[in-house]
Amino acid sequence: MVNNMKLKYKLIFFYIIVVMIPVLIVGFTLTNYFRDGALTRAIDQATNNVEKIKSQLSSKLRVPTDISNLLYFNEELEQLVNTNYPSILELTKAYLNYTDFKEYVLRYREISNIRFFIDNPTLVDDMSIAPLTPEVQARSWYKKATQSSQIYWMYIPDKEPYINSPKGTINKLSLVRQVPYPEYNKSGVLMVQVVQDELNQMLYQEPFDTIIIDEQGYIVAAKNPQLVGSTVDAFDLGMDVQSKSKGVFTAEVKDQDSYVIIDEMTPALSISKLKIISVFETKSILSDANKVSQLGLFIVGGVLLVALVLVYTISLLTSNRLLRLSRQLNQVALGNLNVVSRIDGTDEIGQLSRQFNYMVASINQLINQVIESNEKNSTLEIAQREIKLKMMASQIHPHFLFNALESIRMNAHLRGEKEIANIVRLLGKLMRKNLEVGRERAPIKEEIEMIRSYLEIQKFRYEDRLEYEIEFDPAAAEVMIPPLIIQPLVENSVVHGLENKEGTVHVNIAITLDENKEVQVVVMDDGIGMKEGRLSEIMEVITKAEEEEQGRIGLRNVQQRLTLYYGAEHGLRISSREGEGTRITFSIPTDSKLKS
Repeated sequence: MVNNMKLKYKLIFFYIIVVMIPVLIVGFTLTNYFRDGALTRAIDQATNNVEKIKSQLSSKLRVPTDISNLLYFNEELEQLVNTNYPSILELTKAYLNYTDFKEYVLRYREISNIRFFIDNPTLVDDMSIAPLTPEVQARSWYKKATQSSQIYWMYIPDKEPYINSPKGTINKLSLVRQVPYPEYNKSGVLMVQVVQDELNQMLYQEPFDTIIIDEQGYIVAAKNPQLVGSTVDAFDLGMDVQSKSKGVFTAEVKDQDSYVIIDEMTPALSISKLKIISVFETKSILSDANKVSQLGLFIVGGVLLVALVLVYTISLLTSNRLLRLSRQLNQVALGNLNVVSRIDGTDEIGQLSRQFNYMVASINQLINQVIESNEKNSTLEIAQREIKLKMMASQIHPHFLFNALESIRMNAHLRGEKEIANIVRLLGKLMRKNLEVGRERAPIKEEIEMIRSYLEIQKFRYEDRLEYEIEFDPAAAEVMIPPLIIQPLVENSVVHGLENKEGTVHVNIAITLDENKEVQVVVMDDGIGMKEGRLSEIMEVITKAEEEEQGRIGLRNVQQRLTLYYGAEHGLRISSREGEGTRITFSIPTDSKLKS
């Protein structure tokens, strides 16, 4: 489908697939990454802030706890609250002599007031020590305190005054605990009130809305001080925080998607728990990330749009230039060789235009050369016909020679000279094959027959000085090779192997077909061999295309024919050691075509 599209549409299509879509995907992915990163950082910050507030709150509540422990065992307080006073004068003296409550309030900034309630009608309420009244006994905080001897932390709101006076309202987070006096068969309730500003200041610097609530759901401290005293329902968290102990939750707070971080703590020696709640809107956290993302997407979109316009413009210019070149090619195809391309530019299309002009000029030149060549070939063909007639006439002489050799062989055979007759037959056969060397290729089996004839003639000459062995794989019998490609190597082994060596020389010829379907030819002798320097000279001689020396003409001829037919990798490989002999190998691919 793509191959059928025009070039300009291809460029635009690949631009959209390869550039625009991946960039948009990366842009949206990075946007989501920034959004998720901003949320994660906000959650981590809020969680760390809650942990910090938790630690600070624990430290601030430690002071009231320690004071309550001191007063729990305070004998002066025990004597003061359990004595029945006969007159106001004695009660006043007792109150003036007991200053522990005032000293604790003055010494510790966390303490707002200390109160003690006990059933003693002779006491008078002086805002520190007060007699127990039915109104106090009916309050929820008093009932909870008298249930056990543990410490309770709770917010005591305005609607529960401990005396019928506006001055008696608490409206603070307070520690309440029962103080038993077994000797008097009584018990009192101690109340330590915490300074509200101390709690609110912990939350004042928090970046998110943060509150602290007690087990009753009252807000005991908040970043917004106006929320103190109201219940958590007024904060509109959109979830039941009393059932949650700790974690990060999503909720709709005041119709806004928000994250709620909840943690709880148990003050030292207390059985009451306080919860710290931090809330932040998702929108506020993501506003900066969204601005950056929108700006980034706007810039990316603008760049992509500009790039698209540029790609379209370039594709249009390129396709128009190629269309002009295509029309000029059509003119050449129709036979108009006078076309000249005038496409400007030094880019690839401009180079094609110049190459087109060069091609047209070359075609004109080649046509002229072909015309001249045809005229020369006509003249040469006439001359070749005359030479052929002369060569046919000259064939009378070889036929005469073959007939003469045959007559000598028959005469020797009739006289009983069978060995001489056989040698003459082999010589005639060898000469006939040499005269047929004009053939382009011949089967290996015919080459082997000629080699065997040659070796028999040489053995007739040298008798016991020459021994030979031919190993021939029948599977390679029909493989076609250039004629007289192996025989010169055998002749080289016989002539140079017997040279300057006493005793018998062994010549081995091995022709095999390997697993790669290549014919491997090995010609080896155990003659006198060559020195390394001489071997290098021979290799240099046979690899030269032209050589004035007449030595090693057979080897050079074989080397050149092998490389021309099959390539340099199938040329001769010669190895030799002085006194040990010489080994010549080459290979022929069975499925290759002869080079022209």
